[in-house]
Amino acid sequence: MPRVLGMDPGSKSIDICGLCDGRICFEKSIDTVEASKNPLRVVELVEGFQGVDLIALPSGYGVELTYLDHIEDNMLEDWYYTFILATTKEEIVEGLNRNNIGAFIYDAMGKIVRELKKRRVRGVFIPAVINLETIPLHRKLNKIDMGTADKLAVAVLGIHEVSQEHKIPYDRVNYIHVEMGFGYNAVIAVRNGVIVDGVGGTLMPGPAFLTSGALDLEVVQAVGLFSKTDVFSTGCNVLTNTMSPEEFISRISEDPLAEICFDAMIESIVKTVYSMIPLVGEVREILLSGRVSRNPVVKDYIEDKLGGLTSIRAMKGLPGASIVKETAQGYAVIADGIAGGVFKELVDHVGIRSARGTSLDYIVHPRFMKSKLGTKFAELRRLMHGEAFNIRWWSSLGSN
Repeated sequence: MPRVLGMDPGSKSIDICGLCDGRICFEKSIDTVEASKNPLRVVELVEGFQGVDLIALPSGYGVELTYLDHIEDNMLEDWYYTFILATTKEEIVEGLNRNNIGAFIYDAMGKIVRELKKRRVRGVFIPAVINLETIPLHRKLNKIDMGTADKLAVAVLGIHEVSQEHKIPYDRVNYIHVEMGFGYNAVIAVRNGVIVDGVGGTLMPGPAFLTSGALDLEVVQAVGLFSKTDVFSTGCNVLTNTMSPEEFISRISEDPLAEICFDAMIESIVKTVYSMIPLVGEVREILLSGRVSRNPVVKDYIEDKLGGLTSIRAMKGLPGASIVKETAQGYAVIADGIAGGVFKELVDHVGIRSARGTSLDYIVHPRFMKSKLGTKFAELRRLMHGEAFNIRWWSSLGSN
């Protein structure tokens, strides 16, 4: 049976989870900023897990299953910034110069993958929610973040957990997943054991700790210039001048600004969960995961607002996990399934192998292709299977 690793590049820490025959046998965690400054330290941790068959690599905004050794060395940096990070290197450098937390995460991811490529590890990039064929095209239009690869990973783990908890097959799992991490929140809908919709951190109707969530287009126009670093530097941390979610939450009873931002965050979760109910049908339960969701104040508020719908509980994760987050466990579960291990049936049922394209395939805004990112997307998209939805869309309009 396979020995696999899952790597989750979280906003606060990069977690590495190892599975041997489907059981946790290796756990490591390193601060994200430290990893950005010293990516070789992460590589050393990975190399400490001997005899690895497959590594599920940090996959950001997600792609169809793509093996690291299938990407040419001279194309890796552009490929990674474009498809996995959905940005340009120049924007991340700008963020690093401003000491932006989100930029450190992106920088760490890129450096780690480059170092692993040099060592010819057997690695694979995994899909995000938007890449799944279980989601109809109309739900993807002009979206990128329906749930990044880590959110997909934790939902896959959630499908397994609900199946085990209720002793039901995967095709009878109907539940809603709420992930509240250090930086981003997300809500994912699961029906019959497959993901049918998702609202990622930058699409949520309210803020998380690092990101503002969805913005009125009039706000974007009023600001005039919006960069990638604004995506992860407009959340409750900036609005309340706090350094951690715990500090922010501790101030909601005494600081009116913190209270307003907290109310907006909780309400965005509640609204999004309710919007998923028609798609899920009979919701068996709501699972909570992520650092912020474990805060007793947050959990109490969510239970108060959503407790009348169905049972709500914190995700348990895999037995034996003591260090790594559920998202890293999910990455490892997917790696195991791809490698033909214990979780092969789960991965096949969810449709990981049939996922297609990139998260940029569904941008049909007319000016996208004229942007720096759009230009690079058009140049590199040929490396993926099939034609991108937006390229096909524009070609169809041009032929009329």
